[in-house]
Amino acid sequence: MPRSGPRSEEPAAGSDGWSRPLLGASRREWHSPGPPAPPSPRLSSGSPVNAKSHFSELQSPTLTAPAPFADETSCQCQAPHEKLTIAQARLGTPVDRPVRVYADGIFDLFHAGHARALMQAKTLFPNSYLLVGVCSDDLTHKFKGFTVMNETERYEALRHCRYVDEVIRDAPWTLTPEFLEKHKIDFVAHDDIPYSSAGSDDVYKHIKEAGMFVPTQRTEGISTSDIITRIVRDYDVYARRNLQRGYTAKELNVSFISEKKYRFQNHVDKMKEKVKNVEEKSKEFVYKVEEKSHDLIQKWEEKSREFIGNFLELFGPDGAWCHVPWGGQEGNSSDEMPWFTSIVHIHLKLPLRASPVT
Repeated sequence: MPRSGPRSEEPAAGSDGWSRPLLGASRREWHSPGPPAPPSPRLSSGSPVNAKSHFSELQSPTLTAPAPFADETSCQCQAPHEKLTIAQARLGTPVDRPVRVYADGIFDLFHAGHARALMQAKTLFPNSYLLVGVCSDDLTHKFKGFTVMNETERYEALRHCRYVDEVIRDAPWTLTPEFLEKHKIDFVAHDDIPYSSAGSDDVYKHIKEAGMFVPTQRTEGISTSDIITRIVRDYDVYARRNLQRGYTAKELNVSFISEKKYRFQNHVDKMKEKVKNVEEKSKEFVYKVEEKSHDLIQKWEEKSREFIGNFLELFGPDGAWCHVPWGGQEGNSSDEMPWFTSIVHIHLKLPLRASPVT
């Protein structure tokens, strides 16, 4: 995904009057085969030329550190911030003048929907710098409700999102002109559904009227409220899960009776699992026995055919044993042992050979 231009050799002050930290203080290192590309030329009217092809040739940066906090960065404005229109921003801006896009929110239980919204905000323009404002606990609890993660955890979650260039802590609930000027914000990105809060039908109404609002799309099927609903719906399952993992009833805020009930259910589940394992092992053992029995029967049938064949060669009507003389002269059929061959034929269910007529 295209990023803003190389920063490895940024000057102390750019053409717009911004002083920027050098590479050592940056969270991104750029790996480019040649020297930094020169700024995109501007038209006589002051609007930049199309720089999409220019930025597409730049290589993606390697993230080496979390995004900085706005109150800790050394970025300070030394000259008036040049105003941009959406059309100018979409055409592209010089490398040292990224479009400063602002997105704000609570970002509790940071999830893929949050990340996708920030990705959209980051990629609205070819050359952008994304600032993300995160509201404090006090402000959030006052206007929206209790959060699962505290403000420090939410700040840190945003710092480690790859699309975020800078995090503004304790962001205001409603954006004021003073706040926009302080952070030199060009555009505000948010989904365009009216956000009614703090006595207003839409807290972004004045931003939209000023032409500074750029809409993003919500991700269906995922939200912080959805995640909390799943946990509340399956509360017993997660309470039992955490009891198994060593959490105490006090830490889970469950009563003594509920704790015993959950532990008993866990014990029953373990017994069911053991029974299930025994059943599976029994089925596996029976299958192996049946398989071995089948092999043994097949081998016995093969050996029995071989045995019967050998037996008939020896004791059959034309076998060698029947032509052995018994008390008479050799070759005299009357002195052979026809009674024995008859018994063999009867036992093996073979057709009897007709006796010679005397």
